[in-house]
Amino acid sequence: MAFSYNKLWKLLIDRKMMKKDLMAKTDITSTTMAKLGKDLPVSMDVLARICKALEVNIGDIVDYVNNDKSSG
Repeated sequence: MAFSYNKLWKLLIDRKMMKKDLMAKTDITSTTMAKLGKDLPVSMDVLARICKALEVNIGDIVDYVNNDKSSG
């Protein structure tokens, strides 16, 4: 299982924001931003801060991707 933050990156592009702008607005560390960049899980607190700053719902910034080939 994995997460995809492609929606978040597209949102930033649409709003002409850079990752550093998001970091400043949400007080997210560079380590956490790196996790997001690698589609790694981050805390719900981080996702909540992003949602609040961008005024979006969690589904607007993250997707769950089921890449488990063994199921079914």
